[in-house]
Amino acid sequence: MNVLIHSSSSNLEKPSAARERILRTAHTLFYREGIRSTGVDRIIAEAGVTKVTFYRHFPSKNDLILAFLDYRHHLWMDWFQDALQRYGHNLPSITRALQEWFADPAFRGCAFINTLGEMGNSMPLVAQKTLQHKAELCKIIENLLPDNSDKADNARAIAMAMDGAIIRAAWGEPEQALHGFNQLVEGVCRLTP
Repeated sequence: MNVLIHSSSSNLEKPSAARERILRTAHTLFYREGIRSTGVDRIIAEAGVTKVTFYRHFPSKNDLILAFLDYRHHLWMDWFQDALQRYGHNLPSITRALQEWFADPAFRGCAFINTLGEMGNSMPLVAQKTLQHKAELCKIIENLLPDNSDKADNARAIAMAMDGAIIRAAWGEPEQALHGFNQLVEGVCRLTP
């Protein structure tokens, strides 16, 4: 699909090449297999770095988890905004973007929802980063809506419905998820001038 799911290792090496390799490896493993089931030793081995190098860049696994969420946020938002542009940059373009994402064989739901579910209250910063990610998503959706007094409320409702569709698709029901989400989007389109 794109860099969203398949973070390429063919990128030009940057000054912090080891850090980037660790982060790309963690991104792939955390998203595909989960955070708790992915140990630091495996990330070190697959990234091809030493323990000293790993801990120089990420003093703890918690530091890596937070960096993973930042990394994922930027990858996903870049992809999402690009997808919206490709599909017409309007409210229905969200459904088409979700359809594209759900069809990707690497799709495993929302990395933020998954991480929050795994970490629970043990890492309050995960909840904070999740809220920041979802707030930025709401702003993007809000920019697709016509100006009126319900714009912010409608954007929040669509974002919540999007979360529900993502969860439902991760359960293995992408068609039902898209159908339900699209029904909501069509209803909002009919209500807004």
